[in-house]
Amino acid sequence: MPGSVLNAAPATVLPQSLCRTFVHEQSYPLIENEYKNGESQRSVQAVNSRKRWRMAKRLTAAQLGELRDFYEARGGTLEAFYFYDPYETNPRFSCDPTGAETTGRHTVRFDANWSQSVDIGRTNVEIMLVELA
Repeated sequence: MPGSVLNAAPATVLPQSLCRTFVHEQSYPLIENEYKNGESQRSVQAVNSRKRWRMAKRLTAAQLGELRDFYEARGGTLEAFYFYDPYETNPRFSCDPTGAETTGRHTVRFDANWSQSVDIGRTNVEIMLVELA
């Protein structure tokens, strides 16, 4: 059908590495109309929440190369992939590199351009992910 957008079909999983900071956000998209008298009218756009993750990682050169190659192979923010939320997996903090396990798995894409800074012996990388489906 013309004008239809296909659902994301990820074929790979974000490489797992330790995070210096890990933030999980959840929001419900809504439509809000505010009136001059201070009243507002709200309605929900979607039944499910939209999830986002922000992570800061302190990586070795090898880990940085692996993550940067993964980012570039996805075309930056263009292509979807699987991400395992470590707090939702069973057992906790596990990751299935094949993407077959569905517990804790989310279909996501990168939500920001590549950003890194270099310290002595390590590189700091901040990544943001947004859930697609």
